[in-house]
Amino acid sequence: MPSSSRVLRTAICGTMGAVLTGSVCIAPAHAQPSPPRTGFETSHGARWTSEAEETDFLATVDKASPRIAIDRIGTTAQGRPLRLVRIGAATAPADPAHATRNTMLLICSQHGDEPSGREACLSTVRRLAYARDSATRHFLERTNVLVVPTANPDGRAAGTRTNSQTIDINRDHIELTSAEARTMAAVIRDWAPDTVYDLHEYTPTAPYYRKDVLTLWPRNLNTADTVHHEGRTLSNSYVRPRAVAAGYSVGDYGIWTDPETGEPIKQTAGDDQERILRNTLGAKNSVGLLVETRAEALTDEEEADPALNNRRRVLSHLASLDGAFDYVKERRGRIEAATTAARLAGYADRGPVYFGGADNDPAEESEILQDPPCGYRLDAAQYGEVTDELALHGVRVRPDSGSGGGVLVTLRQSARALVPLLLDERAAYHLTTGRPADHC
Repeated sequence: MPSSSRVLRTAICGTMGAVLTGSVCIAPAHAQPSPPRTGFETSHGARWTSEAEETDFLATVDKASPRIAIDRIGTTAQGRPLRLVRIGAATAPADPAHATRNTMLLICSQHGDEPSGREACLSTVRRLAYARDSATRHFLERTNVLVVPTANPDGRAAGTRTNSQTIDINRDHIELTSAEARTMAAVIRDWAPDTVYDLHEYTPTAPYYRKDVLTLWPRNLNTADTVHHEGRTLSNSYVRPRAVAAGYSVGDYGIWTDPETGEPIKQTAGDDQERILRNTLGAKNSVGLLVETRAEALTDEEEADPALNNRRRVLSHLASLDGAFDYVKERRGRIEAATTAARLAGYADRGPVYFGGADNDPAEESEILQDPPCGYRLDAAQYGEVTDELALHGVRVRPDSGSGGGVLVTLRQSARALVPLLLDERAAYHLTTGRPADHC
């Protein structure tokens, strides 16, 4: 498929009635009608795309391309729409376990004050919608590409990290207290995406934390080994090399490095919390990756020209996204084998569950449930409080005749590791305290 960064440069030329030839914008004698542009592109990066411009942009793309369908999948507390763009995808499979296509999900700008990921997603939607090359057509014949272009519309409008209820959405993927996290949980449940790519931005800490692009896979120890391996492969063998090839520096998110030796000296973030999307994805057996691009200007030129800084923020995301698309194209079989094996392993109901620890921080003995119960019993009142959340997580329950209208939640299911994280009192963010069952 064409390079995302070149596509954006072409779009910027298009706003001037010109075409990109080499690295130069040249005005043709008879300019042809061009695809729609975002507010970011028409301003050459001087401002971010507004809500109204996004709505118009998506409507135009939807109308122009038969590959595209746009669903309103939720509503924020302030009444703004949460949208899912489906590219090459008809409807969610009746049974995701037997889906005939690989599914890739992009979640853009969960934090409202991190706008560059949203801009990268919007231009990616247009690129896939209008592409005429055979490689893109073939890719979309075999791949469902799903995009949540603005995961936090209220935060975007206010310029805040949190949503309008002051909830950090990326810390809400277990408890599901926000409309935004609930909506994303439903998409993940219904589509069971093989790969989920989560776009963010960060503010550097000089001199230790100044890379252009930082990535991180699920560190939570409940991630199956096969899925964990694929997450690291996506990061280190695809996303980072494409960013480096485009001229950007790369590193691990949450790890300060010595500016002279490059050696890690301090971990400041990137922990194992199961409520963070990339870790929730690991427990749900999807290959997940967090990608953070540098928001702050670190050159004199970017300090003098905010639009230049903004364009670099978006272009670095687009270069990284090229790596993600290459990953899905080249490792399709391995990805599907990894996610399928992890989902089937849950039915075997074997192995420990972890309430702490990470792939670079071994769990303490007290954080390991070495011999998990076969399930958890919830009485009627408890189940009434968490019915919706369990359903959104895709957790299956069955009536429990011995608990007066309650239910039994067995571990013998696809999202096996998720059950104790939701129902065991030792889990940091559990929904309720279930009663361990010895016989199921």
